[in-house]
Amino acid sequence: MRRLRKGDRVVVIAGKDKGREGTVDVVLPNGKVVVGGINMVKKHQRGNPQAGIPGGIIDKEMPIDASNVMHLNPATGKRDRIGFKILEDGRKVRYYKSNGEVLDK
Repeated sequence: MRRLRKGDRVVVIAGKDKGREGTVDVVLPNGKVVVGGINMVKKHQRGNPQAGIPGGIIDKEMPIDASNVMHLNPATGKRDRIGFKILEDGRKVRYYKSNGEVLDK
């Protein structure tokens, strides 16, 4: 089980986008995440008329290391650490370390 999942609200804690918030779009197996609107780069893309892809310079989201983002706790509005615990029914769930609130329902 991973601390970050698709759809989690996160805040960037290091790098050029420090302090910005976004939603996790993709969690990659190499320990990186793609966050919507964060770590944008310019990519020079060659067009492909057969596939209907125009050429030019496009904006693209690049992966950021998972250690450079933290969960955003909706109850407090601040970033928070994540822990794991096992419930009475045997499920392993994520919870916020500050207030003990369970993320996974």
